[in-house]
Amino acid sequence: MTKSNITLPLFFTLLFALLTFIDVSTGAANVFNVVSFGAKPDGVTDSTGAFLKAWQAACGSVAAATVMVPIGTFMVKGITFGGPCKSRLKFQLAGTVVAPPDYRAFGNSGYWILFNKVSKISLIGGTFDARANGFWACRKSGQSCPPGVRSITFNSGKDVIISGVKSMNSQVTHMTLNGCTNVAVRNVKLVAPGNSPNTDGFHVQFSTGVTFTGSTVQTGDDCVAIGAGTRNFLISKLACGPGHGVSIGSLAKELNEDGVENVTLSSSVFTGTQNGVRIKSWARPSNGFVKNVFFQNLIMKNVQNPIIIDQNYCPSHKGCPTEVYIHTRGWPALRAVTYKNIQGTSATQQAMKLVCSQSNPCTGITLQDIKLTYKKGTPATSYCFNALGTSLGVIQPTSCLNR
Repeated sequence: MTKSNITLPLFFTLLFALLTFIDVSTGAANVFNVVSFGAKPDGVTDSTGAFLKAWQAACGSVAAATVMVPIGTFMVKGITFGGPCKSRLKFQLAGTVVAPPDYRAFGNSGYWILFNKVSKISLIGGTFDARANGFWACRKSGQSCPPGVRSITFNSGKDVIISGVKSMNSQVTHMTLNGCTNVAVRNVKLVAPGNSPNTDGFHVQFSTGVTFTGSTVQTGDDCVAIGAGTRNFLISKLACGPGHGVSIGSLAKELNEDGVENVTLSSSVFTGTQNGVRIKSWARPSNGFVKNVFFQNLIMKNVQNPIIIDQNYCPSHKGCPTEVYIHTRGWPALRAVTYKNIQGTSATQQAMKLVCSQSNPCTGITLQDIKLTYKKGTPATSYCFNALGTSLGVIQPTSCLNR
């Protein structure tokens, strides 16, 4: 028998090299670069079709696949990345995606980048610039304008990761989750000028199991807007400002409306915002509700309304209802809301305002270790209307809760 010249260490070295080659080859086969499908990184050529072809190839792959957007600037019109797909997907961006220069190119679609019914997907890195200056100018001029498009939207998604994404200059909302389950949003940056109209940062509704962590939001409207049907939502390490703060609502838009429950906001900083933490509802009949909300370990820096509940919400101040009648399956409209360890400065003397329904008061409100100051020599004040609860620790301004 002829003796083999391959030693055992050499055999394992060759085996490892072969396995590595197989792994790299397989991975390369499942990376779909949009440039290979005709996308041009010049910021001018319409690359919508190329993006869609790359998506369709990745979505149809039986093995995990990646859509790759390399360094460069790619112009993309309104596009829908539809599912369900056959395997786990990654949408990896090193470059920048820009919207068409003419805001009217979107028509009345409501979406720019839409992921529809896609599960097990990661959206990683890159910049999305909606270039909305022309749209904002139209809105401010009072002309007849399109409704505007959300920059990035996930509809009916499950097991979604969004990480390291930057969204700039959205026409309206930067990033929206609608009807989604189990979503992790990490280290995103959502940026628009403070005077840009209705440019919400992150909007979530009818969704369960969402975390939003380590992100910066600078907008002309809510940094985070929490709509009806939101459950088990965790926000932490948020840097908010400019903008309108974090808002639950507005609720009571309709009679039959889902509620909001189990929301926690912690370890976050608000700088120069219109509001800090806000809960708002229209004064209309509705079976919507808010319960089990925790606002804790927050810093306010020159915030106009650091703590506010407004159940007479009516931003136009025209034809406003005069009383809140929200009937909620036997529960008050708002219950079990905790404000704990909230400190900083208020830009207005009234640092805390809790206005609830006369027919259906807020109950179970807890204030604990609050220290909000106004101008030196002028203490901050609080105002409550039909707000029931308890106060613990040092409360500044003085608690106005009824027991």
